[in-house]
Amino acid sequence: MLKIKDLHASVDDKEILRGINLEIKAGEVHAIMGPNGSGKSTLASVIAGNERFEVTQGSIELSGEDLEEVSPEERAHKGVFLSFQYPVEIPGVSVTNFMKTAINESRKARGLEDMPAKDMLKLIREKSELLEIDRKFLSRSLNEGFSGGEKKRNEIFQMAMLEPKVAILDETDSGLDIDALRIVASGVNKLKSKDNAVILITHYQRLLEYIVPDFVHVLHNGKIVKSGGKELALELEEKGYDWLKQETAV
Repeated sequence: MLKIKDLHASVDDKEILRGINLEIKAGEVHAIMGPNGSGKSTLASVIAGNERFEVTQGSIELSGEDLEEVSPEERAHKGVFLSFQYPVEIPGVSVTNFMKTAINESRKARGLEDMPAKDMLKLIREKSELLEIDRKFLSRSLNEGFSGGEKKRNEIFQMAMLEPKVAILDETDSGLDIDALRIVASGVNKLKSKDNAVILITHYQRLLEYIVPDFVHVLHNGKIVKSGGKELALELEEKGYDWLKQETAV
């Protein structure tokens, strides 16, 4: 579904990604771990098409299509979803109206008419019930006054509504207490299917207790230095990242 080959990327002439190779198939969950500054969030931004970063070498393919010349908006319409570490507040725009606009813009990009209001309300009701979201939450201004857990839960709701092919969750566990973490993880687990893939970017193993990955990859200095199963995350929790730095230096 998503193929990354020899990906190099820089920002302000500083190289951050130094040859990433990664293949993610439908139905899989991949966790990307690594210390601060290793390139995790940069990788997420580059996949989503953030124009601040320059791809200097390599390629990213989604379902066989090269994304090099594809804008961030087009990538989103094609099925790339990025959950932000720090979602922005949009006063005066309700969660519901934001989602209506996002859904219809995506349909327009595929040559479809706006979703009928009746069908839209049905979809919103189904997804909010699936994620156990109170209806009052949907009438609030997007992220305005939201707690950290509410912001992350809202992003999972957006993911549920848009049904992306590849969902990239960038440190979605950041700043969450244990109850909020369970709620967010439960939502992700409910949305996993054989037709989509999930990339979890995280510092800590605790998220992976709730969303079990098929593969764990460790980034260090812009490269994937080790890959394995869920047991790799436990090893990192026990030994820390210095262990890997020493291994790769040998």
